[in-house]
Amino acid sequence: MRGHLSPSIKAQITDAQKRFQTLSRARRSKLAKVAQTTLLKADRWAHGGQVTSEVAEAIERALSAAGPKKK
Repeated sequence: MRGHLSPSIKAQITDAQKRFQTLSRARRSKLAKVAQTTLLKADRWAHGGQVTSEVAEAIERALSAAGPKKK
């Protein structure tokens, strides 16, 4: 009977969040360190969870500054 009084709410995930989800754990950890946050908060942001706007902006800046993976 869960949700019978209100519709389910689904998080709208941006392209940056989808891109962050596809990265390896080591790469995500490095980007979180550059954004001066924890991997837990960065993963929460990537899945559409509640984080502060400063953390979200810092992760997006770090993600945009990171170039493609060198081979």
